Amino acid sequence: MEPKVQSKVIAANYMHLQFPSHSENESLARVAVAAFVTTLDPTVEQLTELKTAVSEAVTNAIIHGYDGGDGEIRLHCKLYQGTVEVVVEDDGVGIDDIEQARQPLFTSRPELERSGMGLTIIENFVDEFAIESEPGRGTRVTMRKVLALGETFN
Repeated sequence: MEPKVQSKVIAANYMHLQFPSHSENESLARVAVAAFVTTLDPTVEQLTELKTAVSEAVTNAIIHGYDGGDGEIRLHCKLYQGTVEVVVEDDGVGIDDIEQARQPLFTSRPELERSGMGLTIIENFVDEFAIESEPGRGTRVTMRKVLALGETFN
C-alpha cells in the first residue's frame, strides 16, 4: 500500500519502531511518539491528543487487525518543520468497508464492548488523517499534527 497522503518536504528527523501486536505495546508506542516529538516543544494538550490518537491506531491494529492474535505493528514517525507525521500499519485482516468503519459507534467487535469511536477520536485529535486498507493484507493509518508555530506541513 502506498500512502495517499504524501509529503512534499524532506523529514528533519524520523524513527521506525516495529513490535508484536501485544496489548502492552500500546503504551510503548505512546511513550515512543511522545519522546520523539519533544524537540517541537508541544503543549500538554497537543501531546495528550497525539498520544491518544497513536493509542487508538495501535489498539485498532491489535484488536481488529489481528483479532487479538499474533502479528507485527510498524510505527513510523517523521518530523517536518513544526509537524509530526505518524503512520501505524499492520498486515492483519484489513477493513472491508472503510467508510462504514469511520462511522461513530461502529465496531466490528461488539462482543468486546468496544465503543466504536477509535477512528473518530483519531480524526478529531489530528490535523490530517488518512486510512488505507486492503482486506486480507492490512491497514495503514496516517496522522499529521502541527505542534509548533512557523512553517507547517505542505
